[in-house]
Amino acid sequence: MGLLDIFGFGKREKMIEEALSKGAVIVDVRSTMEFKSGNIEGSINIPLDIIEDNIHKLKDMNNAIVLCCASGMRSGSAKSILQRYDIECYNGGGWHSLS
Repeated sequence: MGLLDIFGFGKREKMIEEALSKGAVIVDVRSTMEFKSGNIEGSINIPLDIIEDNIHKLKDMNNAIVLCCASGMRSGSAKSILQRYDIECYNGGGWHSLS
């Protein structure tokens, strides 16, 4: 067990990997311009400022959501929003860490 595992970081990564292996959808919450400058293949872009307007779209996916952004801050905020709607979601952090 490494230092990161002690603080729960290894567990989070394993949960994200498991969700992705089961078909979780990656939602990038960066701005459209940021997304166009580089993104994870197959991810969809729903900027944080309109994430709540897209709750039905996200629920209709019938799958877990892995959120990402530039650093993990916006995806953390998006996770809080989606959890209020009982959507299974994970903060994947910066998009580079998932690609």
